[in-house]
Amino acid sequence: MHTLSESSLDPARAVFDHIHPAGEPWTHTLKRGQVLRIIDLEGNQAVDTIFYNANDTAESYSVTDTLQQQGGVYLSTGTVLYSNHGNPMLRIVADTCGRHDTLGGACASESNIVRYAPEKKYMHSCRDNFLIALAREDRGMGKRDLAPNINFFMNVPLTPDGGLSFEDGLSAPGKYVELRAEMDVLVLVSNCPQLNNPCNAYNPTPVRFLVWDQEA
Repeated sequence: MHTLSESSLDPARAVFDHIHPAGEPWTHTLKRGQVLRIIDLEGNQAVDTIFYNANDTAESYSVTDTLQQQGGVYLSTGTVLYSNHGNPMLRIVADTCGRHDTLGGACASESNIVRYAPEKKYMHSCRDNFLIALAREDRGMGKRDLAPNINFFMNVPLTPDGGLSFEDGLSAPGKYVELRAEMDVLVLVSNCPQLNNPCNAYNPTPVRFLVWDQEA
């Protein structure tokens, strides 16, 4: 059973501390044993995230392996994130939000049309952010390398008939999730730029990333 849990790590001892602007992409490489904290600074900001094996990016986060292993659809404290090779990539070691989505996917030009209106097609999206960030990484990665993502702080309940319902978030200013890397991991983030979703009050906001070394 997943539960809310606080972290004992001291931000003053973090080896990396970065406030990331609303709507922008970000990448970072975590070494095995390092801990990443993602902080929702103003509340209900979706942080779309994909993880790759930093030494072999053909190995990436797998929603099917992860949900099959844990026997449930919501991610929180205790969840192990598995790769498409069946290996543990990260473990959620602290969580003050309580629910994170891994089924709703990332916004894209196509979903902007379907969910909002045809004229929203060319608005910036998480898929665009992912591709921009991968190009900056200069690893030869592109569309074929995009994998299912996690939407940290996003609330997407399952409906009784097996559908998905995009609801108001459970997060609030200062809520965070903390993950320990079980291998060297490339973190690919789109700090969601979506302006059409009432879940974030139509207002994308910054997030903060902290990293601690294994011995912190």
